[in-house]
Amino acid sequence: MNYTTQMDAAKKGIFTPQMQAVAKEENLDPQTLMDLVAKGQVAIPANKNHTCLRPHGIGRRLKTKINVNLGTSRDCLNMDVEMEKVQKAVEMGAEAIMDLSSFGDTKVFRRKLCQECPAVLGTVPIYDAIVYYNKPLKDITTQEWLDVVRMHAEDGVDFMTIHCGINRQTAGRFKNARRLTNIVSRGGSLIFAWMEMTGNENPFYEHFDEILDICQQYDVTLSLGDACRPGCIADAGDISQIEELVTLGELTLRAWEKNVQIMIEGPGHMPLNQIEANMKIQQSICHDAPFYVLGPIVTDIAPGYDHITSAIGGAVAASAGAAFLCYVTPAEHLRLPTLEDMKEGIIAAKIAAHAADIAKGIPGANDWDNQMSKARRDLDWEGMFSLALDPEKARRYRAESTPEHQDTCTMCGKMCAVRNMNKILKNEVVDVI
Repeated sequence: MNYTTQMDAAKKGIFTPQMQAVAKEENLDPQTLMDLVAKGQVAIPANKNHTCLRPHGIGRRLKTKINVNLGTSRDCLNMDVEMEKVQKAVEMGAEAIMDLSSFGDTKVFRRKLCQECPAVLGTVPIYDAIVYYNKPLKDITTQEWLDVVRMHAEDGVDFMTIHCGINRQTAGRFKNARRLTNIVSRGGSLIFAWMEMTGNENPFYEHFDEILDICQQYDVTLSLGDACRPGCIADAGDISQIEELVTLGELTLRAWEKNVQIMIEGPGHMPLNQIEANMKIQQSICHDAPFYVLGPIVTDIAPGYDHITSAIGGAVAASAGAAFLCYVTPAEHLRLPTLEDMKEGIIAAKIAAHAADIAKGIPGANDWDNQMSKARRDLDWEGMFSLALDPEKARRYRAESTPEHQDTCTMCGKMCAVRNMNKILKNEVVDVI
């Protein structure tokens, strides 16, 4: 039996190789997975032309996945460095990589990713159109915007962020709303400026059906971009964000009619007390399509530490229903991330994702923690290193401060509670001098 997309296959009862891989990774019953994919509650981004893909499922009932943003810019144009980041991100277990390149030979880099990288791959065609056509923004035509979407699909991109929710109506509402930080989405600001300069409707909204036809042909998952995501906590949950979300919910149903898989992008910056409610609103308005969040960043005062502010928000968001966390690095708002920045961002996002999986009761999520706890109880340092999210750092920290006795560390020495409880429970003498 033939099928066009993963969603089409699921509706027809076809258990695809990609679904098999996801069911095995998630330890999930095949029929349950097919039902979730058919309903749109799980997306399996898997472009037919991305032949080296290692598939992953994205949905709130599955393990929380993370995405790593990277790519070249006018100021940092070194594709070898970006490929090194790609390799490290895959090694560290990032399920997805998003190429946000905004300068240079973006086509070469994108095609290299599609040919060599096993992670789920995402792009933002709006950025690439600026590079590809190399002409004033207002002179890019509607057809040219759409042609770049097709080019990315043909190259093998698994999911694309399309800023189709900010149409002329929502843009007008935004102008009247008087935000503190305006539009902070790069793609959103570009398409808003294009609409203002040309007087035309957002081509991704106006020609959404044509985009769906492209996605259906190649089985590209659409990540419906949040052009009006809040860029500071003062703007969180405002009318612009919610009105755009309503539009994205309407477009989601149109996509599912054509068996195109959908993810919904979300905040952004948001105070802790609003995050859970925002996740529930999204589930309701967007029909429980997988929610993909940037952070959320829970305070605006920590440049240089936004991997921490976003991990706090990401853990709360994922425990309340977000399925996909876009990592944030310490360099957020400041510069293009280095390899070390990327590593710190991945670790922070993975901590948030795993903490959320424990909170929402994902089967087996506690097993890793229980193994680490056993190694700690047994003072099994090598066991702890092997189980650590960042083994290299854990090993380095211990090596940098060598204890007098190997069954202790330099924090507590012989007063170590674990050491002394092990001794006393074996009826041994507890020596602390």
